[in-house]
Order: sequence, then structure tokens, then C-alpha cells
Amino acid sequence: MSLTKQSISKVVLNYWFILLAYVLCAVIASIQLVLVGPHIFEGHTYTDYNNYVIFKQSFSHLIQGNNIYRLYPNEQWDLYKYSPTFALFMGLLAHLPDMVGLSIWNLLNALTLFAAIQILPFKRNIQSLLLWFVLLELLTSMQNAQSNGLMAGLMIGAYACMERGKVGMATLWIVIASFIKVYGAVGFCLFLFYPDKIKFIAYSVLWTVLFAVIPLVATPYQTLIWQYHNWVVMMGEDQSSSYGLSVMGWLHSWFGANSGKSLVNIIGIILFLIPFARWKLYRDETYKLLVLAFMLIWVIIFNHKAESPTYIIAVAGAGIWFFSKPPKMWRRILLAIVFIFTCLSPTDLFPPVIRHNFFVPYTIKAIPCILLWCVIWVELMSMKKNSIPRN
Repeated sequence: MSLTKQSISKVVLNYWFILLAYVLCAVIASIQLVLVGPHIFEGHTYTDYNNYVIFKQSFSHLIQGNNIYRLYPNEQWDLYKYSPTFALFMGLLAHLPDMVGLSIWNLLNALTLFAAIQILPFKRNIQSLLLWFVLLELLTSMQNAQSNGLMAGLMIGAYACMERGKVGMATLWIVIASFIKVYGAVGFCLFLFYPDKIKFIAYSVLWTVLFAVIPLVATPYQTLIWQYHNWVVMMGEDQSSSYGLSVMGWLHSWFGANSGKSLVNIIGIILFLIPFARWKLYRDETYKLLVLAFMLIWVIIFNHKAESPTYIIAVAGAGIWFFSKPPKMWRRILLAIVFIFTCLSPTDLFPPVIRHNFFVPYTIKAIPCILLWCVIWVELMSMKKNSIPRN
């Protein structure tokens, strides 16, 4: 490698250079969303950062004692789907100008994921490559002002903290993820791999109770119970309303399947649990990294509400999978397929006619991750003890 190439590589893989890229992406995406301005949709005026509007408005609805899980068409065009606790904490941003609040929100997503990847058990250059690999998909999530970068960071961070024996911190990250999106609770399965089970349970209960009751600082007890009831009802109704960029969405778009969502989910749960039966591998570093990747992809491809911006979670799993073992040509090809058809498919690299008439109706974005998830399942079921990780 020439001196010039070495210098470029040194800069590109530098911690501070990548951090700057993450910060710039978060801030520029936020400014762009605000400057685009509002649009008229079904007789109402909405912004391109509607998700952030939903989040910050949930705080006002919470403290006013209104049902935070019903539609407010004069303010936003979709439902709020997170916990009352999340609504309370959005009060930290609710009264800030949108340019400032949205930038802080996107920075929180970007920096949480950045920090989580930085504490994974990989060498620094591998961490840097992984950070670059997921950045485009993270940008897609931030351009929609969603919480998926935060979710990915919390779930990955919980694993990394458990690897360091920081049970209290790990359980905190998982509980926070669960109070943002319920599927974050799947991260609790990772604690099967570690000792201190009693300590883990105690911390989990402590954080769960704390986060469940903390909205009482802003709303009466009976109203809070009512809000939790509304949350459960909304999620039940939401379950049957769509297929998403998921396994069920793929079956629907390719084979016309209009029913069987519950059966697909049950099969997905069973397949997810089977690799955990290999308890003799619980101390194997590669096995644990593969399970982490397996989990991150699973929560998306079996999610009936999965959409393009949620795939940062699955793409992070794909990157962890790739770097968990020594490189082979077929692994590079599969990762390239994920990058091209999952990360690049929503971008202007492909003409609109292809995106709108092929990629979207045939759930192309989901298919590489579904394939990769199956590959990881086979690897988990066939791997031998004391495998050598790539680190």
C-alpha cells in the first residue's frame, strides 16, 4: 500500500473523523427536514419530520390528561405508539424550536449507535468499518426522524455492557429500549449467556418499575393506568392493520398470502428460540455475536410494521454478522447484496420507476435480510465449540 493510501486509510478509519461524519449527518438531515417546509395532505398541513412532531406532541397530550394513543389529525398524520414514559422524556425537547429539538433528537440516535459499536469486542479498525457500513442506513432513519438508531444502539450497547460485566448498565439499556418499542425486550434473552442471574433480575425489576411509574410526576395514577390500557388496545388493533417490510410482507407480495400472520410469527418465535438450546456454546464469543446479529435482524423481519427506516437495526445485525468471523468470498457477496438491495434500494441511485414498480411492491429491501437471517440460523445450529472470531 502506498504512503498516500495509508494516509487516506488512517484518516477514514480515525475515530474522530467518523464521529464528525455521524454528527454532520444528524445535523444536516435535521436542517434539511425543517427547511423543506410543510406539505398539505388530506386537507391538513404536515411536516417531513412528522415522527418527531408525534413524539414531542405526546408530552403535551400526556400532561393534559388526553389519550396519547388516538389520532390528532390537526397536529400529526399517524398514531403515537410508544410508552407514556417515552412521552414524558420527550418533554425535554418539546418546547425547543424544531430545528434545535430535531437536531438533538437525531444526534441522540446517531451518537448512541456510534458509542455502542465502539464498545463491541472488535478491534478499532473493525469497529470503524462497521460504523461506515451502517451510516447510510442510519441516515435513512434520521431523514424520517425515527428512533431506530437509538434502538439499535441500546440493544447493541446492552450486549457490550454484559460482555464487560456491567449488569446494571446493560439492564438499563434494555429496559429503556423496551419502553421505547416493546420489541426491545427481546434483548433480555442475551442475559442467558452470563452469570449473576439474580443480579440481572433484580436490576431488571428495579429499572422496569422505575420507568413504569416515573410518568406519575406529570399525570395522576388513574390516568396513567388508563394510558397503559390505551397503549395495549392500540397495539392490538395495530397488529392486524399491515404486513410491513417483513417475512409476512414478502409472502403477501410474492405469493398473495393474506392470512396466517399469527402462524408466521409463531414459526418465527420457534426458530428464534431453537439456537438457544445450544447451551454449551454460551461462553463462545462468536456464538454470542451471531446471536446478537440474529436478534437484531429477527426483530425487524418478523415485525408487521417494519418499514424502510427501521432497517438500520437489521443492517447493524448484518454488519456484526460479517465481522464476527474471518472473511470469505461468499460472506462478502452476501453482505454486498444486503448493502445494495437493503441500504441502496430506497435511494436515488435507482430510478424511481424501479423503486416504485419493483422494489416497493415486492418488498425487495427485506429479502436480503430474510436470507441472511436464515444463513445465520444455519451457522448457529452447525457451528462447533471454540470457534475463532474475527476481531
